[in-house]
Amino acid sequence: MPRGKNKRIRGGGDGGDLYLINEVSRVVNLSQKRIREYEKEGFIKPLREKNTNNRLYSNFDVTQIGRINSLIHERGFTLACLRNLIVLAPCWNIFDCQDKETCPAFQLPWRPCYEVREYQETLCNGPCPRCAVYLNRHVKKEKILEKTPSV
Repeated sequence: MPRGKNKRIRGGGDGGDLYLINEVSRVVNLSQKRIREYEKEGFIKPLREKNTNNRLYSNFDVTQIGRINSLIHERGFTLACLRNLIVLAPCWNIFDCQDKETCPAFQLPWRPCYEVREYQETLCNGPCPRCAVYLNRHVKKEKILEKTPSV
């Protein structure tokens, strides 16, 4: 296939099409550099094409990119602040879940969604290993409202 052409590949881990970064860039209205930055920061983890190592994005990845972008550019979160939010807040709050009341992860708010999913199916339509919450599971939870010593 010639370079620069849109390419959709059937069978992306979540049952849908997979897209190259140039197509995702147009869909979410972000530069390819910004999308790669989100990956570097640990907010997304696209699949890789076996032969070329090109990034392949599923519909789930595209949705996550859109939500992360909106949290940064519409809600004013910095990358560091967003990382703290992802570590501290429940997934349904971060990703604006419309069906949260019926999700087992909502019923067990003290457990991360990926732990709930180990023994009970959640309503998230994406694979845990590519979700921002799961990707940041090893980030240390820090108290963000604790008093700092006076100088």
